[in-house]
Amino acid sequence: MTNNAVIRRGLVLAGTVGIAGLLGAGVASAHVTANVLGSDPRQGGYGAITFRVPNEEETAATVKVEIDFKPEYAISSVRYQPIPGWTAEVTKTPLPSPVKNGKGLDVTEAVTKIVFTAQPGTKIGPGETQYQDFGITAGSLPAVDELVLPAIQTYDNGTVVAWDQVQAPGAEEPEHPAPTVKLAEASADGHSHDATTAAATAAAEDSTDDTARWLGGAGLVVGALGLGVGAGAVLRGRKASK
Repeated sequence: MTNNAVIRRGLVLAGTVGIAGLLGAGVASAHVTANVLGSDPRQGGYGAITFRVPNEEETAATVKVEIDFKPEYAISSVRYQPIPGWTAEVTKTPLPSPVKNGKGLDVTEAVTKIVFTAQPGTKIGPGETQYQDFGITAGSLPAVDELVLPAIQTYDNGTVVAWDQVQAPGAEEPEHPAPTVKLAEASADGHSHDATTAAATAAAEDSTDDTARWLGGAGLVVGALGLGVGAGAVLRGRKASK
């Protein structure tokens, strides 16, 4: 790989990181959202989803967050990432009749809700400067193009905000949009892993490694130039003293 190509890849990587940071900052001051790192999860597989919950009340703090799962999604497993100061409870509900999941298997009991509750002394503080991320994994994911995951946000003053409005195609965003996650088509081999994500991760690692080598090489060049300048100064000083 040429030096110019390495430099270009390094600049692209730096720009991507910067844009990601700006996007993250924007989300923190917006609505409750569902976010995925990397490519879209696959139908029939498992996906890691992070719900970002900002506080939007000037004088009240968020103390409970509920995420609803449609029974027809037939999601049989939801795991959550523990958060200090918060408890979580996953609710499973027996279905009136079996529902096919994303793998085409019958599910008789599906996850319908997960509730995160703040313990005494813990909260998402009042005002518009704090937010909290709640991470989960869920599967098997249904054979739909998009998951709609309504959220209910409860404040310590009793205010309850339902983020459950679905945006119609071509319409403006509603006041309280439901968090959504797009799903990719199931892989042809039927595996639940996401090869695209693995490839993207490998590419990022390769790009990072190339950038590190380039920066290391640049450091050596700068160091060598510094030594050369220093040596020249010493020789000129010796000549002047003779």
